Amino acid sequence: MTPNIIQETSQGLSHIPLQDALFREREIYCIGEITREYVHALVMQLRWLQHDSPSAEITLYIDSPGGEVGSGLALYDVMQAIQCPIRTVCANAASMAAILFAAGSQREILPHARIMIHDPLIAGGLGGSALQIDSIAQDLMKTRAITAEILARHTGHTIAEVYAKTATDTYFDATAAVAWGLADRIVTTL
Repeated sequence: MTPNIIQETSQGLSHIPLQDALFREREIYCIGEITREYVHALVMQLRWLQHDSPSAEITLYIDSPGGEVGSGLALYDVMQAIQCPIRTVCANAASMAAILFAAGSQREILPHARIMIHDPLIAGGLGGSALQIDSIAQDLMKTRAITAEILARHTGHTIAEVYAKTATDTYFDATAAVAWGLADRIVTTL
């Protein structure tokens, strides 16, 4: 539930959703699971903010366990394509959310935040013919290469170093995230 701000106007009291007020300040939020619908809403917000002021910074707050890789990659592509710098602020980020956080133009992490990176996963049960399973495995390996290349680009590590970290769930506290190049700095004020 999003709280409201109460403002007094010439027409009486007005209730404005807090999220709308923060949006006016060029702040948007990636909170919860990354889904196709959620990414669609975030993309529209990013596109509107770019239209509104093409060079002004956008702040994207992230507190997410990750989610759909395909949808997350679509959001990543939009983040890279728009002209506005996107400052990312991490409360917690795992999986695809960690990749989105690392892609910010200025990456700030809160002192007690955690980041987790790993290889892409297959959701649900895996079934089908041998050829279908082989096709799924090939696609998963392509996705693994794409996400590793993105992390390598934004952290300054080699793809081999990224693969070594993503082979299992690897957790970083704020200090380790900065040391490994996932974040630029730890912030205590916003």
